[in-house]
Amino acid sequence: MSVPNGIEAILCNPDVQKITSKINPELVSHRRMAPALCGVFASPVTRLQEKDGFVFEIDNDARRLLPKIIRNKVQAVEIADAADEKLSESYRKRRRIGIVFSGGPAPGGHNVIAGIFDAAKKANPDTQLWGFLMGPDGIIENRAVELTEERIRQYLNLGGFGMIKTGRTKIDTPKKMVLSRETCKSLGLNALIVVGGDDSNTNAAFMAQEFHDDGIQVIGVPKTIDGDVQVRDATGKVLCAISFGFHSAARAFAQEVSNLCTDSSSDMKYWHICKVMGRSASHLALEVGLQTHANITLIGEDVADYVDHKRIEAAENAGTVDYTAFGMTLRHLSRVVCDAIVRRAAVGKNCGVMVIPEGILEFINEIQVFIIKLNTIIGEYNHTHDTDFHSDFPVLEDKRDYLRRLAKAHRETSDFSVWNTRDDDLFNDIPDFFQEGLLLERDSHGNFQFSLVETDKVVMGLVKDYLNILKEKGIYKMGIEREYYRRILVAAGMDPDIFGPVLFKNYDNSMYLLVKESIMSLKTLKQALIRGNLMEEDQKIPSGIEKIYNKSVPQFKTQTHFYGYDGRGSIPTEFDCVYTYNLGWTVFSLIANGATGQMAAIRNLEKKFSDWEPIGLPIAPLMHLEERNGRLALVLEKSLVDVRSPAFLVAKALREKWLAATPGDDDYRIPEPVHFTGNVDDDRPITLLLNDVGAK
Repeated sequence: MSVPNGIEAILCNPDVQKITSKINPELVSHRRMAPALCGVFASPVTRLQEKDGFVFEIDNDARRLLPKIIRNKVQAVEIADAADEKLSESYRKRRRIGIVFSGGPAPGGHNVIAGIFDAAKKANPDTQLWGFLMGPDGIIENRAVELTEERIRQYLNLGGFGMIKTGRTKIDTPKKMVLSRETCKSLGLNALIVVGGDDSNTNAAFMAQEFHDDGIQVIGVPKTIDGDVQVRDATGKVLCAISFGFHSAARAFAQEVSNLCTDSSSDMKYWHICKVMGRSASHLALEVGLQTHANITLIGEDVADYVDHKRIEAAENAGTVDYTAFGMTLRHLSRVVCDAIVRRAAVGKNCGVMVIPEGILEFINEIQVFIIKLNTIIGEYNHTHDTDFHSDFPVLEDKRDYLRRLAKAHRETSDFSVWNTRDDDLFNDIPDFFQEGLLLERDSHGNFQFSLVETDKVVMGLVKDYLNILKEKGIYKMGIEREYYRRILVAAGMDPDIFGPVLFKNYDNSMYLLVKESIMSLKTLKQALIRGNLMEEDQKIPSGIEKIYNKSVPQFKTQTHFYGYDGRGSIPTEFDCVYTYNLGWTVFSLIANGATGQMAAIRNLEKKFSDWEPIGLPIAPLMHLEERNGRLALVLEKSLVDVRSPAFLVAKALREKWLAATPGDDDYRIPEPVHFTGNVDDDRPITLLLNDVGAK
């Protein structure tokens, strides 16, 4: 590519170089911010104190598969007596520590590294920290680099996992485990830190078990923007309120959704449909709803919790039980959305913002049944054949043909029952694009990839169909502002009070007028005017009246948006910067005190920073059997939105206010931008704040 004459001199200009540099003042400011440190870490030496009073329901398979770490207890990091020479000597010994990022990025990960590095170097300047490149593959393939202070400072308080990258490989086979052990031993590692979500911390537990006799400690760190790594004991006591990265991603999404709220209320033209990440839990959708006051925020756990009391009563009167009355159907969900849209249109607001969690379909019973059955079918096929399901059946018709054969086999034998004729008939009633979505290739963990399904298209397709039915019935109408109606008719030389009672069903007492349901076309409009003796059969509808009628016909337009990867790479909030930096110090305290099979956590995140309590959580007692790839596997349980929590109940109580299906302005909230104040108490997830207030 040729360079224009004279451009070399411009490029050499110091001002041009400064303007075009990747280093900007805001970046410099972020790097310079020193995260606050919990008071316990001011001590030269810390110790671990086992905490009683926490109860865990331990799975029998966890006892069987993880015997060396199953008895771990909750451990609090406390100030140690510096005079304890034995403890001090052990704490300060030289170590070689490895760290790996596993799974998708989450804002704050670099500060975990910085916290570990600073704590380790404070204890012993000769301690080394090694970063495995490209995630768990780096462990398997022995690809690691020593992390220096210079490199770590370049990434302090910045988003992403760019320092050492990440990957989604699981160390889940004997061969991978052997290679990983060999890598750790060849590097002379004393400890390995796994930063990741539920699957990654599951991996950490199994590695802690396998590496136990080698003296290699394994510590997990809770990371996921979905917010579904939360820990409570069996009695509901909160041990880890949220995983790191959640707040930053939610704030990033909220900024974008807030901008759409402003756009929606400005041109009054579109419904913005905002799908946010959250495959198995709706924590992000709830936080974004609380941050923005979007007109509609759907919460999957709420949909699953729905009970149709009318159907239950009808069944009781008939002496039967209607099991389909529990949980909302996809059709019912679309009706709920339609009702909100119709009500806003009635007051002149044929626009708005709706937030949908990407995994909402997982909470619809009829869809969940399909997913479970198809997961089982695909998993069983992959287990019994040399090639995988998606390679053997590359196009939709091939997949459907295979399912038809399964349905036929069910008819002919009584042994096979996973996929029957009724399943096949129902499945073929679903639109092709959604069938393809349900048959998508599962991710590396065997999970259904909701992020690749056009969830918004599925829901909004049903919504649009039903809105058209309501429009044909004359129910879905745009409300006409009374003053606008009067102005149009007066300008046309007509008396508004003569035509009003004929045109509108609420002419006597409403600010926004609704055309009668019987008037659903220009033909029925003319008939109504003739019946009201306001025109003759051979006359044309007055232009002013036709203009008012056309104004009452809603034009439903949508814009769809997906927020996911942008949030994963966002700049971390002050909350996440401080949280992750302290997680790093917690990790080192666990390592220095001999812990393994523990997950670093900070208790009391929902409270003021002075109340934060660094702890180690036993991973093994938190694990249970869950369906993966069509088979049961021992994994760390995901945490769903608690529909009894204060945060959800507040959002539910304010739904009507935020829907704003009344005349006047909407109740949109503008979230604060990401900035550092030096006081983390001013920058915390609304979800945590509400849960804390509600618990008092």
